[in-house]
Amino acid sequence: MRISPAVPGKEQAKGGQPRASAKGLASIAGTGAFAVAAVLYVMVSGCSKPADLKSLAVGPMAKLVAAPAAPGAEPDTAFTGPDGKAMRLADLKGQVVVVNFWATWCAPCKEEMPSLARLQKDYAEKGLKVVAISVDSLKDGQAARDFLKGHGGLGFYNDPSYALVFGLTPRPDGIPTTVIYDRQGKERARLSGGADWSTDQAKKVMDQVLALKG
Repeated sequence: MRISPAVPGKEQAKGGQPRASAKGLASIAGTGAFAVAAVLYVMVSGCSKPADLKSLAVGPMAKLVAAPAAPGAEPDTAFTGPDGKAMRLADLKGQVVVVNFWATWCAPCKEEMPSLARLQKDYAEKGLKVVAISVDSLKDGQAARDFLKGHGGLGFYNDPSYALVFGLTPRPDGIPTTVIYDRQGKERARLSGGADWSTDQAKKVMDQVLALKG
């Protein structure tokens, strides 16, 4: 009588057909569970959580202040857009909006404007919008337009009454002040004073806010 070779994890049933044993099934199940766990680990590792905004407040972004765990929404306050018509920040929902308050009489404001223009250029196709809102008086509006044209070409937004500035919570101590809103219109961070927005550290901040899901 011929005896079939032993199959690991199986025993012979009547009629010569192999039959899986309880030990063999347990072994197979264990191997399958390990494989699933390995796949899940790789997936999670590849989708690791982006760095926290607080941890990015170093170097050129040292003055960045992350919003609290429950960030507030943007003010529902009108200001003047590039087309001369009234608009609100809510009109820009769906994009990450970098709002910068500035004026032509503010030296740090003018110093950082070219880097904000470069930031807009680098992130134009990634869903980020730089909105540089001048608080210059109406009579100085043309000077502000001309300055923007000669320093990167950002659009001219105007709020001479400071209505949007006063609508922020907390209210800024002065300008320049930059406030970063996520795609849902929630404030995620702000920075008081001037900064270089073309640095790698600034880009890490923008990448983090762009990656937020809500």
